[in-house]
Amino acid sequence: MTPEIMRQYLAAHAPELEVVELPEPHTTDYISREWKVLPAQVAKTLTLRVGEGAIIVVTCGDSRLDNRKVKEELGGRGHMMPGSEASEITGHPVGAITPLCLASELPVFFDIRLKRFEEVVTAGGSTHAAIRIPLTRFTQLTGATWVDVCKEM
Repeated sequence: MTPEIMRQYLAAHAPELEVVELPEPHTTDYISREWKVLPAQVAKTLTLRVGEGAIIVVTCGDSRLDNRKVKEELGGRGHMMPGSEASEITGHPVGAITPLCLASELPVFFDIRLKRFEEVVTAGGSTHAAIRIPLTRFTQLTGATWVDVCKEM
């Protein structure tokens, strides 16, 4: 995946959104500091194996999965995919995985803690690109299902 491919995807599906290329890697700390958003607003995309299936779970940037909740909500224990497998199945490089423009059709789940925000930030096709996106639009584009899978802060 490249920012240019992400731009093509957005042009076709969400022309109101923009990929912003960054001088530093897209990290929670960098985005929070430079874009004046809370660390929680930086959407963290996790690629998990639950049973035989692969899924995407998007959480707040400062959240941690709760294994008990994952098992209850998603039907089994979640295992993080190795980076190379996650990259292959999503089409995105490690450190820049987003539920947008996936190489494979995968179920997408958003943790309910994201609902605190009108807007979040997700990766934009590389480790040096990001997209500001209204949460309602993000949900529409990904077809995400809302779940409660993170630990209480």
